[in-house]
Parts: sequence; C-alpha cells; structure tokens
Amino acid sequence: MSLAVQFSEYGSTDVLRVVDVPPLTAGPGQVRLAVRAAGVNPIDWKILHGYMSQMMPLDLPGGLGSDVAGVVDQVGEGVTAFKVGDEVLGASITPSYAQSALADPAALVAKPASVPWEVAGTLAGPGITAWEVLDKLKIAEGETLLVHAAAGGVGTFAVQLAVARGVRVIGTASESNHEQLRSLGAEPVTYGAGLVERVRAISPEGVDAVLDASGRGEIPDSIELAGGPARVLTIAAFDAADKGVQIHMTEPGAGGPRALRGILALIEEGRLQVPVARTFPLEEVAAALAVSESGHLGGKLVLLPE
Repeated sequence: MSLAVQFSEYGSTDVLRVVDVPPLTAGPGQVRLAVRAAGVNPIDWKILHGYMSQMMPLDLPGGLGSDVAGVVDQVGEGVTAFKVGDEVLGASITPSYAQSALADPAALVAKPASVPWEVAGTLAGPGITAWEVLDKLKIAEGETLLVHAAAGGVGTFAVQLAVARGVRVIGTASESNHEQLRSLGAEPVTYGAGLVERVRAISPEGVDAVLDASGRGEIPDSIELAGGPARVLTIAAFDAADKGVQIHMTEPGAGGPRALRGILALIEEGRLQVPVARTFPLEEVAAALAVSESGHLGGKLVLLPE
C-alpha cells in the first residue's frame, strides 16, 4: 500500500483525505515513479472546488496534481527510454499528490543531479506553458512583451524565458513583488485601474505582445496596448475568445520534453531561477492548497510525499 490524496466530492480542502491505496502497476508503455516532489498549481485547487468540472470532468473519488519528479521503480512492457533507478521529472498520468504515480516516458526527461527535487517537481506545468505561449506569440528578440501576473507560477517562467530570448519584458504585479520581478529582468508595473497609462509611461508605443496569466479583467487594456487582439494570449480568461484573443491550454506530453530540456539548460547555466516558497509533507496538502489559493506567494509550493 502507499499514500495518496483523494476526494470523493468537489468542495473545499475539508473534503481531502490522505488514504492508503493499492500499489500501482506500470502497464505497457508506462513507468511507475516513487514520487519525490509534486508541484502545487492553481489548477489543482480549481479542480478540487469543481471550477473545471465541465472542462475536465473527473471520475470520483479522484486525486490531484500532474507535475512530478521521482525515481523510476517499475518499467512497463516496451519501455526503453528509462530503467529502474533513473531520476526523472515531467508530467504524470495518475495524480502526483501521492507516493507513487504512473507516467508516459514521452512526458518525462532525466533529472540533472544539480537540480534539487523540490525544483524538479515544479517545472512541467508552468514551465511548459510559458515555453509554449512564447512560441505561440512568436515573440522575438528586440520586441516588448507584457506579462500579467508576472510574479506568479507561469509568469516567472515566462519573464525569464523571454529575457533569455532578448525580449524586453514589462510585468504586472503587486508592489510587494516588484523587486522580485526586477531581479528576474522585468520592468514591473502595478496592475489595476490606470494600467494603460502606467505601461505607456515606460513604453509610449505600447507593446508587441501580451501574455495574460491573471484572468482578472486585463484583456481590454491588453488589446489596447498591443494594438489589437492578434498577439494577445490568455491562459486564464476563458471567456476572451469572443474578443479575438488566443486561449492556450497546455498538454504536457505534447512538446513538453523539448521545453523541459530547454528550461533545465537555462537553470544549469544560472539564467533561470525557480524560487521555492514552501514545501509540505503529503499530510499537509490542505495547507499547501490554501496557501496557493491565497496568492502572493513569492515562489513555488511543493509537496514532498516521501
């Protein structure tokens, strides 16, 4: 038996239970991981509360989490990419808020020894998303990118990946996170009323592209600053399509490994920081999700199941 987080109905963190579950078995084309770290992302508490039930229906009881780092402890038939004992990171098939998880080898990459477990477990969801949206926006060296919620999970990756491409980045955040954004290479501005004027004060001609990782009403300002909706993309405002804005949903297994290898290279070169705000044992999953939902984190939240 091993431990896993489960819930039998949508609701608050009160419905979460850490329970013993039967051992998982790696099927053909799968590997089983002893989970060392699982990233906590806003999508997880949104799923728990039922906000995603129409878009991502679950068979209950269900679990949470897909960002994972761990050690391969079982290899299914036909798998040649990894062997037992390999340290890997990426996205899991079964919920990663658990001591054991199954994964498709195509959604995993090898974990460098220099990358700590708590960092490795946070990279797949926000890192791959940031990589993909920059590609989709066709952001190029010398351009100016506006990132909403720039101090958040996806935002911190997007800022640093864009800076690494030679892009000027303006990031919206609360004033308490401005110094953090400066350390990542962005020019911070405070969100809220008057945003257009504040951005134009440092970029009079507006911006070339916008990534909305906030979903809190910035779409009209974004369209105005970008001169139209063509290069405005959101990962949070799912009602923005009628304004001509691109909506992006990440599928970690698709182009994930290419993005992860690029992110890992930047980390090892010291060009990308992944601050970890707090780690939690599996039994404190409710506290981890509550902190995530509160916002203003200043870094990633990670469950350490072992």
